[in-house]
Amino acid sequence: MWPWFYAIVALLSACWVARADPVDEYLNVEMQKHGIPGASLLVLRTNQPVKRATYGLANLELKVPVGPATAFEIGSLTKQFTAACILMLAQDGKITVDDKISRYLHVPELWQDITIRHLLTHTSGLKSYTMLDGFELRRHLSQAQFIDTLAAQPLEFAPGQAFKYCNSGYNLLGFIIENISGKSYWDFLSERIFHPLGMDSTTNRLPALIIPNRAAGYEQTNHLWLNRDYDLTDVFSAGAIISTAGDLAKWNNSLDAGTLLNAASRQEMWTAARLNDGSVTKYGFGWRLEEFEGHQTIGHGGSTSGFSASLQRFPEEHLAVILLTNTDEQIATQLARNVARFYLAKTYQPH
Repeated sequence: MWPWFYAIVALLSACWVARADPVDEYLNVEMQKHGIPGASLLVLRTNQPVKRATYGLANLELKVPVGPATAFEIGSLTKQFTAACILMLAQDGKITVDDKISRYLHVPELWQDITIRHLLTHTSGLKSYTMLDGFELRRHLSQAQFIDTLAAQPLEFAPGQAFKYCNSGYNLLGFIIENISGKSYWDFLSERIFHPLGMDSTTNRLPALIIPNRAAGYEQTNHLWLNRDYDLTDVFSAGAIISTAGDLAKWNNSLDAGTLLNAASRQEMWTAARLNDGSVTKYGFGWRLEEFEGHQTIGHGGSTSGFSASLQRFPEEHLAVILLTNTDEQIATQLARNVARFYLAKTYQPH
């Protein structure tokens, strides 16, 4: 199946072969190796684009190439937007991140010591709904139904005792945003982030919506592409945003400009959480805080059925790499960081 696809890729790429640079060569090799149907890349230096490129197909059946306007599901990159909403409510004086969630949600006694900070930093002890039955999109769980269904699962550890990645906590944050603001999560996002930043192609990935330029998602079994499984988990405010590389660049640049979040909020968002014993994690509020080959990184990957995405920031070098793909392999962060290598190398001259 793959040979005919890469013949099409070669044809689509003909217009830029003469000026192809090592980044293009690297990504084309990796796409062939991993069977990635399509990708959109945007590299920013000091908030200015230094490379825009698209590769492969947004839809295999219709043979539609990826373009700058192609919209991909971004999965857990959604978490940084949810965290930003919480911080904006804190800036408005409506909450503090150390408030107990029981102040804003009807939760079981077992959850009484969980705070908003615990949810933001994956230190709540709640079990993630990933791989659990009962949280499918088709069920359309209400807030109360979600909490009741999750409450059947015991805590995995006491709040603040450990770090364990938890999508459930970010769904609860979405409910908190709704309860405090009196708006739906999606309306709040649109009014406070998407519309002010001009992120006109960013919205809810809901399958029923007509979304212009939406990429199809693909899974692989035995090196054969399959249309992604639409029996989706309702990832809501933990991972349901669909966006473009260009829109995510607007978001990235707003963080440096302080357009939406003040300096104190950004510092808190990008400060690693501490556990009860004083040990430090590598996670802030919706962002992973790590190092890559000696360079500080602030970033996150995202994966949903049929998609893998990543936004990687290198603040000391004023560099950001955005990579969106329509494959189920969780590979976008690896590829984005390897693309960053070219720009971190002082000898590299982009074409």
